[in-house]
Amino acid sequence: MDQQVRPAQSLLGTLHLPADKSISHRSIMFASLHDGTSTITNFSDAADPHSTIDCMRGLGVSIQEDGDQIVVEGVGRSGFVKPDESLDCGNSGTTMRLLSGIVGGAGVSATLIGDESLSARTMKRIIDPLAEMGVTIDARNDDYAPLHISRSNALKPLHFPLPIPSAQLKSCVLLAGLFGDEETEVIETLPSRDHTERLLGLPIEKNGNQKIITSSKQDTIPEQSYRIPNDFSAAAFWLVAGAIHPDAEIVLPNVGMNSTRTGALDILQKMGADITIENRHKEGAEPVANVTVCSSDLQPVEITEEIVPNCIDELPILTIAMLFADGISRISGAEELRHKETDRLAAMAEILEKAGADFTEYEDGFEIKGDPDFMPEAATYNSYHDHRIAMSAAVLSLMASKSSQIQGAECTAISYPSFWDDVALLTN
Repeated sequence: MDQQVRPAQSLLGTLHLPADKSISHRSIMFASLHDGTSTITNFSDAADPHSTIDCMRGLGVSIQEDGDQIVVEGVGRSGFVKPDESLDCGNSGTTMRLLSGIVGGAGVSATLIGDESLSARTMKRIIDPLAEMGVTIDARNDDYAPLHISRSNALKPLHFPLPIPSAQLKSCVLLAGLFGDEETEVIETLPSRDHTERLLGLPIEKNGNQKIITSSKQDTIPEQSYRIPNDFSAAAFWLVAGAIHPDAEIVLPNVGMNSTRTGALDILQKMGADITIENRHKEGAEPVANVTVCSSDLQPVEITEEIVPNCIDELPILTIAMLFADGISRISGAEELRHKETDRLAAMAEILEKAGADFTEYEDGFEIKGDPDFMPEAATYNSYHDHRIAMSAAVLSLMASKSSQIQGAECTAISYPSFWDDVALLTN
């Protein structure tokens, strides 16, 4: 569908954001691995985590849904069954990559499939380390889904320095390692999301700038009963919208504040965004707080390769913030964005060009000449069926002088089903 976005005279109100997708995915997988019952509340109603539920059911796990509460009867490491049909991961890279580790580690024969977008995304990064562990994966062109996974020999331990800071790759290897008699080690030098090691309580050793995480059969899988925090990635769109709009005050309760996820918050605060954080507490193993953003005078910023992993999903919306900063901002080391649901650097470059921005696109990022008085041109923006592109275009459109159109706007349901309702709530 096409969605019309009118300029916002003000952005004032309180938004109850969707639950965190990354934690929702993991809660279902880890509860299935636990030998017992887990009750998860505030579960995401986005499409991707429900693909994870369907896949775990396909492996023989009993999962009951009652609104945003999920009850999982975990089967432990040895209770998974061979599925009767392919496990459909939908659009979810998290589902496919993490599930590959579980299926391969458990030694269950299964085929993982996805939609057209997911089937075009590389799986080589997980195929190679799983093959070293003794898992056989027959993939299209040795790289893409469908993935036919099996294992006939004992699982081998792996000493695995992460080649890139990827939480999905790290989690895939660690989840496979949970089925091994000997310890598998993942060595991380640049930080990535740490939900997996937090929620599983895996052993961690620090050695200089290295973080060494291990997993094996000796690790007990804890019960996964907790309230899932609200999604920081969803909050980021409103943090930017509130900061760039001249008449804004947006309150966001119960937002996940995991330090491996909030790189965008640090960047916006460095830019001078007026953001207040209150009522810090924990939901299970995850830190949570209430966040308020108000109209701000933004300064330019430079985002480098070392910072990118902690804000990879928020980079599209951060480019919008840069348009309204007083000076030249830069993003570098973000080539990974070209391998997401779409080529997000190319998609954002198209949006910036249509809006009349002054910018230069590079293979790994942007240089953006910002202006606090920038008035984006009204335009028709192509989402490329990428939820983060659609929402970034929407926030930009709120600042225009006339209405804009977002094509393929329904894709926001992948991560934020109530996004367009929240736009209406703040602007009416």
